[in-house]
Amino acid sequence: VQLQASGGGLVQPGGSLRLSCAASGDSLDYYAIGWFRQAPEKEREGVSCISAVDGGIYYKDSVQGRFTVSKDKANNTVYLEMNNLKAEDTAAYFCATRANRSPRCKTKWTLVADYANWGQGTLVTVSS
Repeated sequence: VQLQASGGGLVQPGGSLRLSCAASGDSLDYYAIGWFRQAPEKEREGVSCISAVDGGIYYKDSVQGRFTVSKDKANNTVYLEMNNLKAEDTAAYFCATRANRSPRCKTKWTLVADYANWGQGTLVTVSS
């Protein structure tokens, strides 16, 4: 499966953005999708994970209640709705899947090394 993330941009603190992760080559019905971000000079970190089955959805603590992940089966796309954005949310955002058809988020879904298929990043800048 190939992934393409988009939707980043410049937004003021308190603003909102919706990121998209469009998949091609296979159906997202078979994959859990992880959202990650990487700020300058920082390690990549897990933001959210959505399972393809069992309804499992997970968030990093600092985005819980502000970010919402969802899936559009018809368009084979996963979205990350980000509200009440803060300066510390500034980063390049990536979507990813594990190497094989793995429909469930793992318990330790934030482990970057578990993911083999990465879309290109989309930059989110939160600044006044």
